[in-house]
Amino acid sequence: MEEKLLPGIWTREREIRYPRLQNWILPSIWTLFALLILCNNYNLYPRLHPCRSPKTLKYSGEHITWEPCGDLHGKPLECSSIKVPLDQFATEKPNPANKKGFKIPLIRLRSANATQNLLLNPGGPGASGFEFLYRRGDQLQSILGSGFHLLTFDPRGVNSSTPAASCYPDAKTRQEQSHIRARDAAADSPEIYAWAQNFAKACPDTMAEYAPYINTPQTAADMNSILDAVGQEDMIYWGFSYGTLLGQTYAGLFPERSKRVVIDGVVDQFAWYEGVGESDELIDTEKVLDGFFDECMKADAGSCALASLAKSNEELSEIVLSAMDKLRHQPIDVYINNTVYGILTYEKVWYNGVFAALYKPPLWSSLAQNLYSLVQGNATPAFLAYNIGDELNDESNEFVTLNDGRTGPAYWPQGKDSLLAQITPWLNQSLFSNSFLTSFYQKQQWKVPRTHPYLPRQGVKTAHPLLIMSTTYDPICPLVSARVANEAFAGSRVVEVEGYGHCSVAVASVCAAKHLRAFLYEGKLPDGYTRCKVDSAYFVSPGENGHMATQTNFEDVEDRNIYLAQ
Repeated sequence: MEEKLLPGIWTREREIRYPRLQNWILPSIWTLFALLILCNNYNLYPRLHPCRSPKTLKYSGEHITWEPCGDLHGKPLECSSIKVPLDQFATEKPNPANKKGFKIPLIRLRSANATQNLLLNPGGPGASGFEFLYRRGDQLQSILGSGFHLLTFDPRGVNSSTPAASCYPDAKTRQEQSHIRARDAAADSPEIYAWAQNFAKACPDTMAEYAPYINTPQTAADMNSILDAVGQEDMIYWGFSYGTLLGQTYAGLFPERSKRVVIDGVVDQFAWYEGVGESDELIDTEKVLDGFFDECMKADAGSCALASLAKSNEELSEIVLSAMDKLRHQPIDVYINNTVYGILTYEKVWYNGVFAALYKPPLWSSLAQNLYSLVQGNATPAFLAYNIGDELNDESNEFVTLNDGRTGPAYWPQGKDSLLAQITPWLNQSLFSNSFLTSFYQKQQWKVPRTHPYLPRQGVKTAHPLLIMSTTYDPICPLVSARVANEAFAGSRVVEVEGYGHCSVAVASVCAAKHLRAFLYEGKLPDGYTRCKVDSAYFVSPGENGHMATQTNFEDVEDRNIYLAQ
């Protein structure tokens, strides 16, 4: 497998484990002697062995080989890749001489007692399965137990897949051309309108014949190719956020193979594929923000620094939003030293800080501390935390979103003023709507033909009904979308975690984890719509290792172990 398919974490580990032997020009007898000892004792020190190439791994029933590619806290990881056709739905077989296609990298965390693979997708679109497994692999394996190998991948166009979805010929051009000011719809629309026209030309120009085939249905078909490669007939799947759209698309296209499909933090597939304009994505975002203030006031100032500023959640909300409005009109200069300084803007705090934390309640304590300092006149903590770049390595998110949905003059009014008039009411519905401002102009200008055959439908009967999971208040994938999916797939069941955050794993819930295990291992679904309590507090005191403190005294040891795994 090519080195470039492995993420940076593994590359750095290789540099540590396989250092360049730069002093071999005049080797001493002691160096040669030590090397011979190391080579002869390979069985004792296999991970330090400099004399042999990585072992190739092959498993009975599989049609691909794997190579060791690092470890996750001592647990070995293995990597492979498959080649998939440019168009999975082509009616004619491709010419063998035509080698066009996508190379899909795979990574797996094996479990000693597993016989089947659980395929994972972290969302996006455009999120890397490699990064996800490094970040969440321990947690997921602990929640699920040892019954499944955790298998994930970088979808076509994403991260280390090749070719990567790109609208620019190189990183320098991306840096120069990809950024556009999008703070105020009225003031910034003229420039966005002009920029989007160039964007819509550059993307297909850069990707050529690959451009139309970077979409969700193609990726869903690629998952069949992955199953075939590992010799597995049944799809066992857990998808988060956009990964729920991929899961629903797979179940709609290949219901006969959909044996255990979990969708968690649900996207409305009908709105995604067929909708034009206003969507329900942000209908609960302000409710999560209100929950942040409410839970802060329930905590003490030691856990939520903001609690000392107000006597009610309404008063606290007013204090913070007033500070944000002030920052919007006057950014703050922050100078630490001659290498660390800059300007703290409203957008950095609001989107990189507040909006991002609404997804992940474990971030709420640090957000409260940074906002408290900002309100008190100290912008340095917020600057250090949120003045981060938004550099991307590819445009897979844009390609997938635009190729999946309804775009171009047939669906969107042409001209800047016409589009602005249509989208202004939508932008006024949420404090976070401007995060989607450029996407409307991209949809207006996009002219890549829609090539996929998928249309969502109601009453889909799968090999086994789906398990649908959601929090009550999700900032980007609202509960209503889970109910839409419930109606679309016959016999499916919803497990609602009565809390805040994006996807069920945003908070700890033993009840939800038990339903997940029962479904994946036994195919057991709840009898009906099910609600699960959250077993954790939203604010923790400093030094509590980042895990949300328990609200529950567990009498059952297994329940406590499941909680601690989360």
